[in-house]
Amino acid sequence: MTVQPPLSLAPAPEQISFDRHELGAILTLYGRMVAAGEWRDYGISCLKEMAVFSVFRRTAENPLYRIEKRPKLRNRQGMYSVVGMDGQILRRGHDLRTVLRVLDRKLIRPVD
Repeated sequence: MTVQPPLSLAPAPEQISFDRHELGAILTLYGRMVAAGEWRDYGISCLKEMAVFSVFRRTAENPLYRIEKRPKLRNRQGMYSVVGMDGQILRRGHDLRTVLRVLDRKLIRPVD
């Protein structure tokens, strides 16, 4: 009996993703915004060079905000960033919780 080698010996392409602690921080903010009626849907993309958590007001729209993780920027501006609907980077940094504070401020508004 002969043993056949696997068909593909090339390594699978590596994907960047959020870990448990990062997702916990993001989903905590997401839950508060859903309870306030601001956000309704989200999507997660794990790509080769970055991971993206997109937030939607409605499912069929473009994302309101994108929370991105780019490990290649770890030693520069920071690997976490929040990007607005128009593509403008609202905040960038090394600590995810401090970067997410820019979206927390959107929840605070005056009471009539």
